Amino acid sequence: MSRAPRWDVEGRDWPNRAHSRFVTSGRLRWHVQVMGPQDGVAPTLLLLHGTGAATHSWRALAPALADHYTVVMPDLPGHGFTSGRPAGGLTMRAMARELGTLLDLLDMRPHGIIGHSAGAAIAIRMVIDDVVKPVAIVGIGAALLPFPGLAAKLFPTLARMLFVNPLAPHLFARLAQTSGETARFLMRSTGSRIDAEGVSLYTRLLATPGHCAGAITMMADWDLGALQRDLPRLTVPLLLVHGGGDAAIPLSSARAAAAMIDGATVMPIAGLGHLAHEERPGEVATIIRQFMEEH
Repeated sequence: MSRAPRWDVEGRDWPNRAHSRFVTSGRLRWHVQVMGPQDGVAPTLLLLHGTGAATHSWRALAPALADHYTVVMPDLPGHGFTSGRPAGGLTMRAMARELGTLLDLLDMRPHGIIGHSAGAAIAIRMVIDDVVKPVAIVGIGAALLPFPGLAAKLFPTLARMLFVNPLAPHLFARLAQTSGETARFLMRSTGSRIDAEGVSLYTRLLATPGHCAGAITMMADWDLGALQRDLPRLTVPLLLVHGGGDAAIPLSSARAAAAMIDGATVMPIAGLGHLAHEERPGEVATIIRQFMEEH
């Protein structure tokens, strides 16, 4: 069982592999995928996946956007095939800062940012911290507010307990190797039914202790309370696309976050879960294109 996903093993037939590259920046060696129109002249969209995922999360959505945009998709630190840790750990601010450095190295300025779950929180943090200046943000199943009630305290505490236990990532990875367990976990935790390829890719990642450790560390370092206080400072147009059956982030949370941001809107999609962009990538791509064209 490898400690981290290996490009020549877990990544041997990775989705959109021909568009992958590796970029070294300080302590990080990023895995990034870039695709777009053949003439190379198009606005740039930065796509940020959520906790526990990687670039495979955009496997169908990115090609649907690449006819109109140059699409940039990194594996976040601690996830997928990006190795190393930023100075400051896997906090929201540290990730936002390091993503800005990566974009400078790539000489790319995002016209828009598409963030899934925790990726939406990082996108907003990047804008509030003046790392980037996009014209609009789209959040999909956006995780922007602390968990309600007792979970607000229990969730980060549990994540920190797992973080200090060196056996935790190995136990999670071994569980993911159990036949059918990843599919059951995804259904329980997200409310989404994704295709067999998607389940297989999540299984590859979650079966590696290094990827599990990255997800646990990110959860332990996450401070949604600070983001909640800063949400009213966001002045960029924001669209929150949210599955009506999202089992991870309730639709009410998206509406509460939007109410804190001037001009933010929520678009529910009935019948979809937390991984709405993997369930109906074509529909979500159309929504993104229309919103970007409006701005």
